[in-house]
Amino acid sequence: MVAEVSPLAGQIIDPSMLVNVPRLVTAYFSGRPDPAIPAQRVAFGTSGHRGSALNNAFNESHILAVSQGVCEYRRRAGITGPLFIGIDTHALAEPALASALEVFAANGVEVMIDEHGGYTPTPVISHAILSYNRGRTSGLADGVVITPSHNPPEDGGFKYNPPNGGPADTDITSAIERTANALLEDGLRGVTRIPLERALRAANVHRYDYVGPYVADLANVIDMEAIKASGVKIGIDPLGGAAVHYWRPIIDRYGIDASIVSDVVDPTFRFMTADWDGKVRMDCSSPYAMARLIGMRDNFDVSFANDTDADRHGIVTRWNGLMNPNHYLAAAIFYLFEHRPEWSAQAAIGKTIVSSAMINRVATRLGRDLVETPVGFKWFVDGLGSGAFGFAGEESAGASFLRRDGTVWTTDKDGLILGLLAAEITARTGVDPGQLFHQLGEQLGVPFYERIDAPASAQQKSILKSLSADQLGLKELAGEPIHSTLTNAPGNDQPFGGIKVVTENGWFAARPSGTEDVYKIYAESFRGEDHLRRIQQEAQSALSAVFAAKG
Repeated sequence: MVAEVSPLAGQIIDPSMLVNVPRLVTAYFSGRPDPAIPAQRVAFGTSGHRGSALNNAFNESHILAVSQGVCEYRRRAGITGPLFIGIDTHALAEPALASALEVFAANGVEVMIDEHGGYTPTPVISHAILSYNRGRTSGLADGVVITPSHNPPEDGGFKYNPPNGGPADTDITSAIERTANALLEDGLRGVTRIPLERALRAANVHRYDYVGPYVADLANVIDMEAIKASGVKIGIDPLGGAAVHYWRPIIDRYGIDASIVSDVVDPTFRFMTADWDGKVRMDCSSPYAMARLIGMRDNFDVSFANDTDADRHGIVTRWNGLMNPNHYLAAAIFYLFEHRPEWSAQAAIGKTIVSSAMINRVATRLGRDLVETPVGFKWFVDGLGSGAFGFAGEESAGASFLRRDGTVWTTDKDGLILGLLAAEITARTGVDPGQLFHQLGEQLGVPFYERIDAPASAQQKSILKSLSADQLGLKELAGEPIHSTLTNAPGNDQPFGGIKVVTENGWFAARPSGTEDVYKIYAESFRGEDHLRRIQQEAQSALSAVFAAKG
């Protein structure tokens, strides 16, 4: 069963349905989470701790506890350099920054906040960490981004990036989570804090120019001269997010022909069109949330948007509208490895195990190694940092790649450079990324890919997480013999918390959701949409049979 698309999808939200920001902020400061209730504890997923103050999942108590947890982790790990901290435009970001600063300042952490009190994209924090740490072996920097990514306006989020500049791994987040929850259980008695006014005046809290260094460095990762010289006409929609004040300096510095379609920042995000389920969600890979930019496709040669912390990208072309994220990844990979002569001949391609097999075919065509990992960008951090990966991306429209000289740019997702890359592709090849992907499809086959959700109980999700090939018992899938059944990612032999079944012309993967009572089915066919539907149906039938047998 797939969730039905809301009649509100793609429409501007009625004002009566917008989040009540004063009520939300009041709930942040007045709410008292109960650590005995699992949903009200600190819980780091693949992108940090997230939740809403309206249900006691993201309150001042959480941020005080998590910030103290970060301080204690830094002490244990011997991290003594500056902590770069940024926020996005969600309503809870400013209050959470205030709480975090009270703790960081009191604990003597050297904190770098935006000099103008502005917003800072996730990739800019990663870039700042790596730039500071370059050539250093001690006194290393790390960072925090206060963002729930593309989540609805009532949500808040807090994620930590260690000195490698990328998302913290499970060992680090588990340690911070344990400390934070122990502090919650003890009534925050172990939290050291000072009032915000004192924190802002503290000698260890510094104003920092995030915009200038990042913008100045862009020419080392993107061919900005080619974009300028071509006159390619570009449309940019920040979706009211953290990149909003970066695009004008980029346009002015490099003289590119780009228009910002809106620079409005509003914590209700009232300018957004509703996502598939009728909720406001700044998902730049969703055709419903991207309705505004898609409607302007004929005004530009290529256009793009970013989610709220700008670590994701959505590419719109005049030729075919909003690109499927997998299609753009394949086109970007093909272009980059053909147009970056200074990259190492050994630089590989990193992809998540549930990303399109079209990337596998492109890698074969390029003669490059492909490394498939579990879901989560943390698996790409070391490879990007060392230059072993030229490009790393995931199916949810997040990616990054090396500088033009083959050295590290960011070790976290960077939606800004993926958008600018679409303009570079158009400028240097004379075709937009949609047309480039079409050419690849004619040579390598056309993929039909979809992710759907199906209902699942907690018991069923547990069964799925430990399911084996023998238990699934499939020999054929949609009329083709099965080549492999995987429970570990082939690139690093790490379990990905589900199962993947592969044939010559199709595959499916199933994973339990970490936050909802559903499991996710990813499926792809190179034989057409009817074949894709058959793969999906047989996958659900096989999994339902396992659930019934073990129920």
